[in-house]
Amino acid sequence: QVQLVESGGGLVQPGGSLRLSCAASGRFSGIYVMGWYRQAPGKQRELVATITSGSSTNYADSVKGRFTISRDNAKNTVALQMNSLNAEDTAVYYCNARHPVLTRNYNYWGQGTQVTVSS
Repeated sequence: QVQLVESGGGLVQPGGSLRLSCAASGRFSGIYVMGWYRQAPGKQRELVATITSGSSTNYADSVKGRFTISRDNAKNTVALQMNSLNAEDTAVYYCNARHPVLTRNYNYWGQGTQVTVSS
């Protein structure tokens, strides 16, 4: 099993910034794709950003140019720097780690951290 622990959520004003972090432990492998997803009230969970072991990144169109995902392979961590936040970014953010091929067998989630953008 892999354990993922997120931190860094909270309340921020529109236009502000937050940085989320996620630490992986257990039977984590450096080849795993890591990413962030979010789920707003009444909506389905959606992709925010992913990063491969080789640091190739993918972003949802809604966050391109505002969010940056990064990872530290030595520390088994992934971070999400979120700038220019707006109310539509309010959601529970989940860290994810998955095998790049055997996703069905090796796909792990953190417990989630709340991000609220409000004045």
